[in-house]
Amino acid sequence: MSKGLFITGTGTDVGKTFVSGLIVDALRRDGASAAYYKAAMSGNQRRPDGTLIPGDALYVKKVSGLDQPLEEMCPYVYEHAVSPHLAAQLEGGPVCLDRVLQGYQAVCRRYDYITVEGSGGILCPLRFDGEELWLTDVIRACGLGCLLVADAGLGAINAVGLTASYLDRQGIPLKGIIFNRFQPGNRMHEDNVKLCEHLTGVRAAALVRDGDTHLNIPAERLRSLYE
Repeated sequence: MSKGLFITGTGTDVGKTFVSGLIVDALRRDGASAAYYKAAMSGNQRRPDGTLIPGDALYVKKVSGLDQPLEEMCPYVYEHAVSPHLAAQLEGGPVCLDRVLQGYQAVCRRYDYITVEGSGGILCPLRFDGEELWLTDVIRACGLGCLLVADAGLGAINAVGLTASYLDRQGIPLKGIIFNRFQPGNRMHEDNVKLCEHLTGVRAAALVRDGDTHLNIPAERLRSLYE
């Protein structure tokens, strides 16, 4: 039976895709049948034939060595580098939860560990055109817990605390926190980790430094985050 984990972030550009690549790579190195999925991607480039390249999926595929086809990794791909709800208003093709779930379930039938990356922060709207769809709707529909990616630097305490509080109010389990761009010996970074763990009651799953090519987390601990 497949297991999934949703990767959310404290905001845009905190390194969710980078960390997702490390996670999928770590699972594959441990011999797991691993896959990647993302409901909607914005800010993508076009191929010469005009079709859009799902950039985040392509990155994860390359760094992790996945043989998973790109076309099954993301059902909604947009060109404009804005929230998916606005990209769909500009380009057409609004996100439909049924299609997202069908794609996710198809991946679950083929792989054992599914890493599902969110768009932006946890409050990112996927659709807002008279019909509303939010990331939390996808998370609950898939029955997933969250792994939170945060920048280890200034602002981490506030961003992690608010995100964790929102997840709690939404009834979504926070399984762990990964601090990205962590600098060993940096007093602020180390203090941020300690205070975020205190605020949330959730352990740091890993501390990721710039340029890391492997995730420093025991395989059993990583697998335990999935449900």
